[in-house]
Amino acid sequence: MRDLSNYSLKPHNTFGIEARCRRFLEYSSTEEARQVANLLRQSDSPYIIIGGGSNLLLTGNFEGTVVHSAIKGIVPATGNRQPATDIRCGSGEVWDDVVEWTVSQGLRGAENLSLIPGDVGASAVQNIGAYGVEVSSLVERVEAVEIATGRACSMSRDDCQYGYRDSRFKHEWKDRYLITHVTYRLSPTAGLNLEYGNIRAELERRGISEPSPKQLRQLIIDIRREKLPDPAVTGNAGSFFMNPVVGREKYEQLAGLYPDMPHYHIDEHHEKIPAAWLIDQCGWKGRQVGRAGVHPRQALVLVNLGGATGSEIVNLCRLIRQDVAKQFGIELRPEVNIV
Repeated sequence: MRDLSNYSLKPHNTFGIEARCRRFLEYSSTEEARQVANLLRQSDSPYIIIGGGSNLLLTGNFEGTVVHSAIKGIVPATGNRQPATDIRCGSGEVWDDVVEWTVSQGLRGAENLSLIPGDVGASAVQNIGAYGVEVSSLVERVEAVEIATGRACSMSRDDCQYGYRDSRFKHEWKDRYLITHVTYRLSPTAGLNLEYGNIRAELERRGISEPSPKQLRQLIIDIRREKLPDPAVTGNAGSFFMNPVVGREKYEQLAGLYPDMPHYHIDEHHEKIPAAWLIDQCGWKGRQVGRAGVHPRQALVLVNLGGATGSEIVNLCRLIRQDVAKQFGIELRPEVNIV
């Protein structure tokens, strides 16, 4: 277990913002997670739990404790029943390493989630998703240590009450558990999801009619790299805003004004509208305010142009939300956790 004071969080946030915390605790096993839970119960300072920092915006130093998992391991879970295959992953594993491993093992289901930054534990909290797939469709079980008692516990997918970029871990379970492992259910025979966005068109352009999981993973990686900046080069947290889901009446009103507006059918009462399109329509793509800006190739991504503070990025977020609400009557919600 690592227990450090006055610790720099710059390596733990992909915006590349310099901020420090008073104490940093990192656990590498379930037993160490119990020890961390005990330390948190003894302290009266506030604490936050972070993953890879790819969904985190720091607005200043944190005068409390930051907790991070370093539990590693990707192993087949016991009791698998064909054709499904369960894998149990440490919460500190890098998510994309898990996707790469599943593809290498001939397991299907996670390839559309390739190159999403962050750790395994955060995947189960945020219900990460991309290209028509959400991780909740793969999560079988989440193991954790309850901070209040130090006891190890296990939650099923249904227990977690997953929704679009949402789970109980973001509400009544927020900062209540230290996640130690996540079990995902995959299959060697499942069909590939090719219906979202421009996946099929890009496959046709490459002359691929029946892609393998490896080919689909590489295509997703190529698309994401073309659209999204590398955090190692330009600080960012990927998609900053959630795609808003609107009611049928609101959608029809906007469709009448904007016939070419992209949308994704949710159910008979709801449609999803890409936040990137809304932001672009308001003229924000490629613009900057001080040292913070909107990426020129993807309006959903806010970037640190060099030396930006968290407050500068929050201000940019506020201005964008203000313009989208004024033009479309839609309130954008940040996907990023602002601390």
